[in-house]
Amino acid sequence: MFPVPLSVLDLSTVRAGGTSADALADTFTLAQAADRLGLERFWVAEHHNMPSVAATTPPVLIAAVAARTERIRVGSGGVMLPNHSPYVIAEQFAALEAMHPGRIDLGIGRAPGADQITAWALRRTQEGLGHEEFDEHLRLVRAWLSPSGVRTGLGTTLTATPAASSYPDLWLLGSSDYSARLAGRLGLRYCYAGHFGQLDPAAVIALYRDAFVPSADLAEPYPMVCTSVITAPTPEEADWLAGPAKVMWLGLRTGRLEPIVTPEEAAHRLAAHDAASLVATKYVGTPDAVREGLAELVADAGLAELMVTATAHDVATRVAMLESLAA
Repeated sequence: MFPVPLSVLDLSTVRAGGTSADALADTFTLAQAADRLGLERFWVAEHHNMPSVAATTPPVLIAAVAARTERIRVGSGGVMLPNHSPYVIAEQFAALEAMHPGRIDLGIGRAPGADQITAWALRRTQEGLGHEEFDEHLRLVRAWLSPSGVRTGLGTTLTATPAASSYPDLWLLGSSDYSARLAGRLGLRYCYAGHFGQLDPAAVIALYRDAFVPSADLAEPYPMVCTSVITAPTPEEADWLAGPAKVMWLGLRTGRLEPIVTPEEAAHRLAAHDAASLVATKYVGTPDAVREGLAELVADAGLAELMVTATAHDVATRVAMLESLAA
């Protein structure tokens, strides 16, 4: 049995030759597998104007996933708050919680998840993108998703929904020490984006713990790390299946954005590179080897929970990865 609850993040990746509809159907397949396997939560991402990612609107996708699953918590990993009106986000997640009580997570991130032009198209302004605005907007969302609401200057109280019976769990996400410290100061659950973050997860979680102040939401720290995983029966097969993630990693750095290629195409392209030095997936190997590595991560960082994600050409590889970890 895995040492802590296990969860999954999915980006609804578009495979070469596939469509957005295919990508979303694959997300539903993966979510149902996670639900069947007893995983703790299933999160969807927010990215925009990317040929390889169909997860653009977390609230819409969360509603669809929650309706197709039975017990697993469903949430955002995350909603990029600078892109949206804080009140709209609060209303959307209050409605999701009303539809699926006790199953909804609101994970909030600070990055736009898009290029500057797309970010402008989302917000129609460059205002509200700084640290100070983010902190204030985060506090507003938290207040609106609580029994107290927000008292306005006109003497009225603004809430996200008129008669809530429960509220979503609020998480702060990030790949920097800023988000870790802020989550600690506000007494929030925190998830470090270790699948692309460059910091030592144990060091980031230590900063979160050191900064933690108990709140009405949380009496003690609740840290989670998200990391990337590919498993297969042999190390060679795992490396083969991880090839598309390396091609995607190279594409992000060279401006060649495209759907997820097949392992065969990835091997062809990577022949011109030192593929062994490209680390696009943090844990690649047999199920036993990967489980051992993940257990070390959990112990070193003192995690309360672990989240995994996988970039692969087909959903069968992602489902098999979950099955191998949950075995």
